[in-house]
Amino acid sequence: MAIPLWKRVVGGLVIGVLLGLLWPEGAAAIKLVGDLFVRLIKMLVVPVVLVTIAAGIASLGDPRRLGSIGGRTVALFALTTLVAVSIGMGFGLLIRPGEGIALAGIAPHVLGAPVSSADQLLGIVPANIVEALAKGDMLAIIFVAILLGVGSVVSGEAGKPVVALLQSAAAVLLQIVRIVMEVTPFGVLALIANAVASGGMAVFVNVGWLALCVVLASLVQITVHAGLIRFVARLPVARFFRGIVDALAVAFSTASSSATLPVALRVAQDNLGIARPIASTVLPLGASIGKDGTAMYVGLLGQFALQALGIVPDAWMLGVMLLTGALAAFGTAPVPSASLFMLAAMLSAVGVAAEQTALVVGLVLPFDRLLDMTRTVPSASANLTVATLVARSEDGLDEARFRGGAVA
Repeated sequence: MAIPLWKRVVGGLVIGVLLGLLWPEGAAAIKLVGDLFVRLIKMLVVPVVLVTIAAGIASLGDPRRLGSIGGRTVALFALTTLVAVSIGMGFGLLIRPGEGIALAGIAPHVLGAPVSSADQLLGIVPANIVEALAKGDMLAIIFVAILLGVGSVVSGEAGKPVVALLQSAAAVLLQIVRIVMEVTPFGVLALIANAVASGGMAVFVNVGWLALCVVLASLVQITVHAGLIRFVARLPVARFFRGIVDALAVAFSTASSSATLPVALRVAQDNLGIARPIASTVLPLGASIGKDGTAMYVGLLGQFALQALGIVPDAWMLGVMLLTGALAAFGTAPVPSASLFMLAAMLSAVGVAAEQTALVVGLVLPFDRLLDMTRTVPSASANLTVATLVARSEDGLDEARFRGGAVA
C-alpha cells in the first residue's frame, strides 16, 4: 500500500533534521537535490498561474446564463476572499511569525531602487506578452490571464475551443504538479538539512508561531461568516453551524473542498433548507473559487516569508499582495499544498526570487498537511455561507427547515 505523500514529507523532514544536526557536511553534499526542487517550483509558477486563473474565469461560463444567482455568488466569493487575504496579512503583520528566522543562512533580501506608483501601474500591462512570461513578471501575467479568461467567456461559441483548451491545459498542469509533488520529500530533506546545519533547531520555533496564526485567522474568518449569516441573512448563527458541522468535519479530515462537496450539497438541502437549484449552482462553483482558507493562508505566508527575508513591505507592496493573494486563491488547483505554489506568484509580484520562496516552502511544507486541514474548514464554511445568502436573496430558502429541521 502506497505511503501518503504527507507522511513521506514528514519522513524527509525528520531525516533532514537529523542529517543537519549530526552530519552538516552531508547536508552540504545533497544541496543539489534541494536546488533541483527549487528549479521545479520555479518552472511551474508561470504556467500554473497563467493557465489556472484563465481557466478558472473561463469555467464561470456565460454570465448571462448564470444570471442573478451566478452574479451574486461570484460577488460574495470575491468579497469573502478579499477579507480572508486581509485577515491573513493582518495576523502576519501583528504576530510577525517569520521575524528572526534563518533560512539556510541566506542574507536579508534587498529590494531594488524604488519605482514610482505610475510606473508600477503601467507595468501591470505588458508591452510584450512573451517577454513578460519569460521574465516571470507576475502582475503582467495575471493581467493577461484575466483578459484571456474573460475574452474566452464573452466570445460565446467562438471562444468554446479556447475554453476547452484552457481547461485541458489546467488538467495537464495539475498532473504535472502531482508529479513534482512526488519529488517533494527529497527536496524537503535537502532544504531542511541545510537550514538546520546553518541555523540549528531554532528554525522551527517560527513554524509554531505560523501554525498559531493559521488557527487564529481561521477562527476570525469563520466569525466573519457568522456575521454574514446573522446580519445579512438574518438567521440564527448557532443553527447554521449545527447544520453544517458534518461538512466542516469532512473538510478538516480530507483537506479538500472538492471532497467536501457531496456532503455540503446534502447538508445545504437537508439541514439548511436551501433549494436544490441554488445549492447545485453555488456549491460546485464555490468548490472551485471559494477558497477563503487558501486566501487567508497565502496572505499570512506572504508576510511570514517577507519577515524571514528581512523585507519591510510598503503600502504598495501590501496592496499588490492583497490583490495577487485573492487571485492566486481563485486559481489554486484542488490538490493538497497547491497554495504553496501560488505563494511564489504573490512574492514574485513584489520582487522576491523563486529561489528564496522555495526556501520558505521547504521549511513549511512538512507541516502543511495539518495546516491544510485547518484552513480548509473556513473554505467549507464560506461555501455554505454564500449558498445560504444567495438562497435567502433569491427566495430559495426554507426558513422553517433551517430553524427547526432535524440535523441529519
